[in-house]
Amino acid sequence: MTRSLPLTDARSLPLWRRPVALLFAMAVAMPLSFATWSALLNNFVIDAAQFDGSDIGWLHTVREIPGFLAIGVILVLMVMREQVLALSALALLGAATAITALFPNMAGILIVTMLSSIGFHYYETVNQSLQLQWLPKDRAPQMLGWLLAAGSGATLISYGLIVLTWEALDLSYNTVYMASGGLTLLIVGYCAIAFPQFESPTPQLKSFVLRRRYWLYYALQFMSGARRQIFVVFAGFMMVERFGFEVHEITALFLVNLIANMICAPLLGKAVHLFGERRVLIVEYVGLTLVFLAYGGLYWFGWGVLLAAVLYVIDHIFFGLALALKTYFQKIASPEDIAPTAAVAFTINHIAAVILPFALGYLWLVSPGAVFALAACMALTSLGLALMIPRHPTPGNETVFTSAVKRAVA
Repeated sequence: MTRSLPLTDARSLPLWRRPVALLFAMAVAMPLSFATWSALLNNFVIDAAQFDGSDIGWLHTVREIPGFLAIGVILVLMVMREQVLALSALALLGAATAITALFPNMAGILIVTMLSSIGFHYYETVNQSLQLQWLPKDRAPQMLGWLLAAGSGATLISYGLIVLTWEALDLSYNTVYMASGGLTLLIVGYCAIAFPQFESPTPQLKSFVLRRRYWLYYALQFMSGARRQIFVVFAGFMMVERFGFEVHEITALFLVNLIANMICAPLLGKAVHLFGERRVLIVEYVGLTLVFLAYGGLYWFGWGVLLAAVLYVIDHIFFGLALALKTYFQKIASPEDIAPTAAVAFTINHIAAVILPFALGYLWLVSPGAVFALAACMALTSLGLALMIPRHPTPGNETVFTSAVKRAVA
C-alpha cells in the first residue's frame, strides 16, 4: 500500500487497482488456505491423532474462540487501519495453514488451529466491514454474490488439484498445506504492493457499539452461528466417520459443492436484489430445516451415502443465502457503525460456536441423529426471526414492529 487515496477518487485508477479488485483478490486468497485446511482436516486428525467425535468437537471449540473474541478488532483498529489488518490477518492464516502438518498431535493441532483461526476470524470481520463500506447499496447483493463465486472458484482449483494429484502423486498432508498456505502469502504480498490505502468517506467509530435498533440483526447472527457450527463440525466428519470417505473422495464432494456455488452464488445475490432479504432468508431457513431433518434420517433410518452427499451440497447452497444478512444490515445501519458492529456481530455469531462443538461432540457419541434434530430446531427459530424483517428495511424501519408502530402513529 504505497499511498493513501480517498475512496471517491478510486475510479481514476485502472480496474486492477480499484477497491473491488482488492476485495476479489482477498476473496481468492482466503479460501486457498482455509478451504484446503478444511478439506484435509477430518482425515488429517483421524490419521495423525486418532480423533473421535468429542476430540473434533473440542478442536472446533478452540477454533471458534477467536471468533468469539472478534470484538477485539475494535482495539486493533485503534492502531491499525482496516485494510492493513485484513491483509495481516490473511498472512497469519496462510502461515498457520502452511505449518499445520508439522504438528501431528492433539496439542500441536490445537495451537496451530488457534493461530489460523485468529487470522481467519479477524480477516472475515474486517472484510465484511470493507465490503459494506466499499460496495454501493444498489449493487451490493450482486457484487457479494460474485465475490462468493470468486472464492468458490479459488477453492475449486484447490480441491481439483487435490482430487487429481493426491493418489497419483502420493501427496502428503505437509505438501498440500505448505502449497496452499504459501499461495495465500504470495497473494497477500501482491495486494500490499499493488493497492493504495483506500480512505472511506465516513470515518468508522473505534468504540464498542451495541444499538437497540439492531437487535434483530444480532439475534439472526447468533442463530446463524449456532446453526452453522453443526454443519461445519459434524457434516463433513459424518462423511468420513460413518461412510469412510478418503481424502480424495471428501475433496471431490467439496469440489461438487464449489461448482454448485460458482453457478448459484451470483444467482443468489440477484435473488436478494429482486425479492428482498426477508423472502430469501425465509426460503433459506425452511430449506435448512428440511435438510437437517434428513441428516437425522441418515442415522435413524439408515439412508445411504448418495443421499448424504446430495444433502451436503444442498446444505451448502442454502448457506450461501446468508449474504442477505449482510445486505439487511447495510440497509439499516448508520455508515459510521459498520466496522464496530461487524466486530460485535462476529462475536455474537460465535457465542454458541464456542460452547456447541464440544458439548454436541459428547451428544454425537450417544446419538448423531439428535445433533441434527437440534440443528433443525435452530433453523426453525431463525425462520421465526426472519419473519420479523420488513419488506423494505431502512434506518428507523429495522423490523416489522417498527413498521407497525409507524402505521399506528400515522
